[in-house]
Amino acid sequence: MPQNRIGRIISGPDCVAEGAAHLAQHDPRFAAALARTGPLPLRLKPDGFEQLLSAIVSQQISVAAANGIWKKMKSARLTGPRKVMWASDEDLRAAGLSRQKVRYAKALAEARINYAALRDAPTVEVIATLVEVPGIGIWTAEIYAMFSLGRADVFAPGDLALQEAARVLFDLPERPKERALRQMAEDWSPWRSVAARLLWAYYHVAKDREGIR
Repeated sequence: MPQNRIGRIISGPDCVAEGAAHLAQHDPRFAAALARTGPLPLRLKPDGFEQLLSAIVSQQISVAAANGIWKKMKSARLTGPRKVMWASDEDLRAAGLSRQKVRYAKALAEARINYAALRDAPTVEVIATLVEVPGIGIWTAEIYAMFSLGRADVFAPGDLALQEAARVLFDLPERPKERALRQMAEDWSPWRSVAARLLWAYYHVAKDREGIR
């Protein structure tokens, strides 16, 4: 698959450093943020069912809460598609999932996504495939493309931590909505996922809490 169909892939720390240097040169506010955060984390994760399930667990709850639930699910061995499919709703609820997230976890297990094929698919196709599954919205699909597939030019403007970090860093009168932040992020191409890493890191130093698992 030609790389121009999927864009630049982040494969290691050097890629993140290259993107960060580009952003710092592009905008002095990014340079100032980078001076506070130091080198940015790689944040690459494996692809596949478990990572999407983890993203579903993380939806609309704090990082600490998500980590606690995920630990319970790992202990109960409820992180594989067959285990989730065969588990009772009560088992999944006991691990900390809400009723809604139980439905989402089951739907993901039954979707039989071809994860290997997504590695070579254009990002728009990846997102379109994933959002067909109940419980996977644009945010979850973008996080997956960013961290599990290493796409360098993906952003997640619906993320509240990114919105708040952008408000503080760019001295905005209010937290930007998803559409406005998506438009802002267009200026950070082709390193939008590095811009996201930088904003999450800046959120951590500015607010003293984690913005992403």
